[in-house]
Amino acid sequence: MIFSLKNSSLKNYLPLKLLFQKKSVIFRLFILNLLFSTIISAQEVKNGQVPKNKQSEILIQLKNELQLLQQSYQEKIKQLEERVIKAEQALDLTQDDLSETQDDLESLAIDVSQQGNIRSANTFNPGIGMILNGRWLSYSDNFEYKLPGFFPTEESGPGEQGSGLGESELNMNANVDDMFYASVTLAFGDEVEVEEAYIQTINLDHGLNVKAGRFFSGIGYLSSKHSHSDDFANRPLPYEAFLGGKFGDVGIQTTWLAPTDLFWETGVEVYRGDSFPAAGASNSGNGVWTAFSHLGGDITDAQSWRFGLSYLHADVDSRATEQGDIFTGTNKLWIADFVYKWSPNGNRGEQEFKLQGEYFNGNDKGVFSSMGNELTDDEFDRDQTGWYLEGVYRFARQWRIGVRTSMLSSDNIPTQFIGSLLDDFGYSPEQHSLMLDWSNSEFSRIRLQVDHNKLDDKQESVWILQYVAAFGAHGAHSF
Repeated sequence: MIFSLKNSSLKNYLPLKLLFQKKSVIFRLFILNLLFSTIISAQEVKNGQVPKNKQSEILIQLKNELQLLQQSYQEKIKQLEERVIKAEQALDLTQDDLSETQDDLESLAIDVSQQGNIRSANTFNPGIGMILNGRWLSYSDNFEYKLPGFFPTEESGPGEQGSGLGESELNMNANVDDMFYASVTLAFGDEVEVEEAYIQTINLDHGLNVKAGRFFSGIGYLSSKHSHSDDFANRPLPYEAFLGGKFGDVGIQTTWLAPTDLFWETGVEVYRGDSFPAAGASNSGNGVWTAFSHLGGDITDAQSWRFGLSYLHADVDSRATEQGDIFTGTNKLWIADFVYKWSPNGNRGEQEFKLQGEYFNGNDKGVFSSMGNELTDDEFDRDQTGWYLEGVYRFARQWRIGVRTSMLSSDNIPTQFIGSLLDDFGYSPEQHSLMLDWSNSEFSRIRLQVDHNKLDDKQESVWILQYVAAFGAHGAHSF
């Protein structure tokens, strides 16, 4: 609007300026015209066309008219000068407005460019998304979920029979500014808890990234993911036994993405140490540290892969169970994971096959107390292993089918621990799962799954009917 108003004024001022610049030419034309008229009148007097008594009157009249015209011309020149001055002032004002507007546009361009950083979040209004993850469970009344030889956690097992809310989530995330991104996830189940709440750097040089707060660890393949993005309704047995489903705590993470053709990410983490498999926030509130490295790439346009190796070290201070069993010592865990994906020409919307597996090797070393078995600070050192392998095939745009097998095993224990929580009673828990799911879109899914459990000397099937619905802002899932 500023530009249109200024241009309108300039159209009126500029012709006057040009006229003022050529005032000498107009003046000359005016004098020539006056002289021409005077010569004509004089010629008429000379030829006797005008009486002599009238000659003096004509000359006086002509002289008066000349004076009046000169005065009128001077006034017009003065008016023209004033209008030219106004036009020049208007031009100066327009140049100032143009400079200020240009500065504003440059600032706006910088601000807009800063909004295009990592993730689809708004600087001023956080992206808010909701995940509904409900389920219905059915199994026999005498079924008891337990993993012989492994420490149980409160979240282990399929859950209570009938309908349940599962792990529904409310997520809020946004770019704080051009340097930081923040995210908060609240989990709704039997109670509300803060699942993640962290701040993360963006646009650091040399492939570095730093995250701080409460967040899931980057070890393994599934640990860093939210459960609603899994291909099965529950986590495989090794995750339940070694990590309580997933490992997350308050801490700090640093990752480095190598400048290579292949995807190569390496990271280290330090956590407080309150979450399973740690406890007590020992070592001055630095009870857990981890290290991991992931490498991946494309084989062809239709095939891709990723391999990872991870390590977790936890200092455990009085980790207790509901029955009063207490362990204090160290927990060490190695995880090797791999993922292979295939889809025609990389188009996974119509057809896709995914093969995924992980191998766990853990060691517990320390002292164990159990009032039920009259054990008081008895020392032990034990190794445990576990693995799972799963395959999921998308045979139509909306349909997928998947199978999974997972198993656990433990070393033999000293005689004094027989009959305690550490005793596996000679069993190696295993679970075999079959699932079929239907997705109307990327935002909704209905899944039917059956788990055949052989955890001890009994066998039991658990039926799960699950629905997942996502609405609001929701970022894409990782590889």
